[in-house]
Amino acid sequence: MTGLGRQIRKVAVLGAGTMGSRIAAHVANAGVPVVLLDIVPPGTAADAGIAEKNKFVLTAMEGLKKSKPAAFYTPEAARLIQTGNFEDDLALIKDCDWIIEVVAENLEIKKALLAKVEEHRRPGSILTSNTSGIPIASIAATLSDEVRPHFLGTHFFNPPRYMRLLEIIATTETDVADVAAISHFCDTRLGKTVVRSNDTPNFIANRIGTFSMGNAIRLMMEQGLTIEEVDTLTGAALGWPKTGTFRLGDLVGVDVLAHVATNFSAKAASIEDERQDVGLASFIGEMLGKKWLGDKAGQGFYKKQGKDEQGRDIRLVLDWKTLEYGPSVRPKFQAIEMAKNVESTPKRIAQLLHGDASKDKAAAFYWPLLTELFTYAANRVPPVANSIADSIVEIDAAMKTGFNWELGPFEMFDAAGVAATTEKMRAAGLPVSANVERLLAARGVDPKWYVDDPATASGRLYFDPASGEYKAVPVAEGVTSFGVIKKAHGVVKKNPGASVVDLGDGIAGIELHSKMNALGGDIVSLITQTLKPGSTTVNDFEAFVISGDSANFSVGANLMQLLLGVQEEEWDEVELMVKGFQNMTQAIKFCPRPVVVAPYGMCLGGGVEISIHAAARQAHAELYMGLVETGVGLIPGGGGCKELTIRSIEAGQSIRPDGRAEGVEIFEALKKSFETVAMAKVSTSAAEARGLGYLQKTDAVTMNRDRLLTDAKAKARALVDAGYSAPVMRGDIAAPGENALATLKLAVWTMREGGFISEHDAKVANWAAWILCGGKVTPGTLVSEQYLLDLEREAFLSLCGEKKTQERIAFTLKTGKPLRN
Repeated sequence: MTGLGRQIRKVAVLGAGTMGSRIAAHVANAGVPVVLLDIVPPGTAADAGIAEKNKFVLTAMEGLKKSKPAAFYTPEAARLIQTGNFEDDLALIKDCDWIIEVVAENLEIKKALLAKVEEHRRPGSILTSNTSGIPIASIAATLSDEVRPHFLGTHFFNPPRYMRLLEIIATTETDVADVAAISHFCDTRLGKTVVRSNDTPNFIANRIGTFSMGNAIRLMMEQGLTIEEVDTLTGAALGWPKTGTFRLGDLVGVDVLAHVATNFSAKAASIEDERQDVGLASFIGEMLGKKWLGDKAGQGFYKKQGKDEQGRDIRLVLDWKTLEYGPSVRPKFQAIEMAKNVESTPKRIAQLLHGDASKDKAAAFYWPLLTELFTYAANRVPPVANSIADSIVEIDAAMKTGFNWELGPFEMFDAAGVAATTEKMRAAGLPVSANVERLLAARGVDPKWYVDDPATASGRLYFDPASGEYKAVPVAEGVTSFGVIKKAHGVVKKNPGASVVDLGDGIAGIELHSKMNALGGDIVSLITQTLKPGSTTVNDFEAFVISGDSANFSVGANLMQLLLGVQEEEWDEVELMVKGFQNMTQAIKFCPRPVVVAPYGMCLGGGVEISIHAAARQAHAELYMGLVETGVGLIPGGGGCKELTIRSIEAGQSIRPDGRAEGVEIFEALKKSFETVAMAKVSTSAAEARGLGYLQKTDAVTMNRDRLLTDAKAKARALVDAGYSAPVMRGDIAAPGENALATLKLAVWTMREGGFISEHDAKVANWAAWILCGGKVTPGTLVSEQYLLDLEREAFLSLCGEKKTQERIAFTLKTGKPLRN
């Protein structure tokens, strides 16, 4: 069943606590109306007003609007949420296709609410519980015969907007069409990675995560390590979040971690092969007693103590032996320092795991941490009884999207080397999972949980211990990546920074794959040579998509390359560099074939300029997009100001039906563009990027990152089929001119006099105003796109020669932060 036949047009969320309210916010982000209900506060008079009865849910709504990170893509999404309470408003759920219960983790409370829900829900509507600890079958047993086929578990992870994992837990009675409908909706509309979990304690991600975190704490106590040492060891070196174990605990909440661990410990005794020594550590119990609950309480494993001169938090760290706080000193391990030179996470894991544990403190920690994780995970898939998932694929996907691990435990096992690791485990007298033995017997000399297979949609096969065979890793239709396509078709051409890939159906993809996709000469050259009129590649394809598989679309121009040129005073080379960048963006805009850019993650500086010159954009919903050049003392030099000038004029003209805009109307649009550039505004979503002018109304948004490439390809194909005609360079742009320039410069002067910006900030802002207004010309003077590009290049080169700009660039390269000088 695909789930396409069931439409989810309206959703009800029952429970407006932290999780429930944020689920409602994210459904609203998807443009779907939501009913959000909660209890009437105890003791409220029967004749109380709506505000008093709805106090809990209204407080939750206020919290959503102020939450950081933001729960809504834009504040306007909140209008899609209708609020109420369980006593007066349950009848509202009759219009909802999906009802999500998110009340307290108490079976009796859930039973009482669901009994009322049955009185009001429409027959056939889908009912789910977001429980993280109560067996779904136990809840289902309390429901009527009509409801049970439409009931299942949907376990979201907090915060729902940002955490991609959704665990779906069906019962033996759940209608497969309902499972398919919810899976499809959450995949395509909410952007979730949907993983099917068995109805076992803590489901998948929290089960593996609880074991891993508990094991790290146990090893810390056994080996006498510090909290900071464990955070360093369990962070980015393993491809895990850089927060490590304890910093993550403070972010999530020490009480939340304790609840998950305690909840599981109560059930662990009855589970075969479940360790009993990774439960709640005694010092954490003492922390709970002192209300040291993490960031929300101001202290937990770490404690904030003001900020340093650069505005960074100063933290003290807890000594778990004495429960006293002391200065935070980042520990150094020789093994970690050496591993920093290994960019590949799989190779880094192998290096760290197979170090000499007798001589290296890091290796002594990693060996039990990872080998016990490998064994634990392998013992939780069939044919083992009470498996948490049907295959290794679900476990790896859950850990990658629920805990933000770069690799799942089975992928990490492959990286470490199954044969070499198992051999060492046997030599040390450690237990080896029966499922690992099955893999070794089936695969022989080269045992791997995953192997490449270009013939499959996912490009991979996984080993299934239950059958002893390899099976295709399943993927939903429309989910793909450059990596998968390259396995099947290879590349058309490439250099170190980018590749051209045949996506099929006459569409080529240009994949960016430099470090952080910083835009250096290799990327600029490949895009320009590929898209310019008359090139062989242009003639071979009907359209192009520019995107990538990495975490971020592009962090902008290669600042190191620029700074070296500036410091050596190679001004001709720097100008050629800027002109080459401009040539690239113009090749994108005037390519005879349509170019669709699919930005995602961070899309900054030059990444924005690549995007805004395309025929269309297919953006991922989580898009951090901004022209940030003023932060390093520069202005956009690749056509960014030029395009915003054109868009501002067009926006002003569109205000009047006759297209004859007054100067004030154009100026208002221009002022908005000026503020966007001068203040280096960055969106926190694609919806916000549209409001800032980086995306246009006709640009589409993809909720699921895994579908972005397919959607962009479809958009490119649609432009071809609609008879795309490339634009021609304009020479009739009516420059806003000297009046607008004077007004903008007055605003800059006022900000400088008020002490809101520095002298150098003012200099940079005035250059931005100069370009956006077309220089000091008579208002309405017709100028060309090339004229505006020349102004950009002049401003960019002038600012490169400023000492304060060079200081800003150097500081940002060193710290990753802007310098206000």
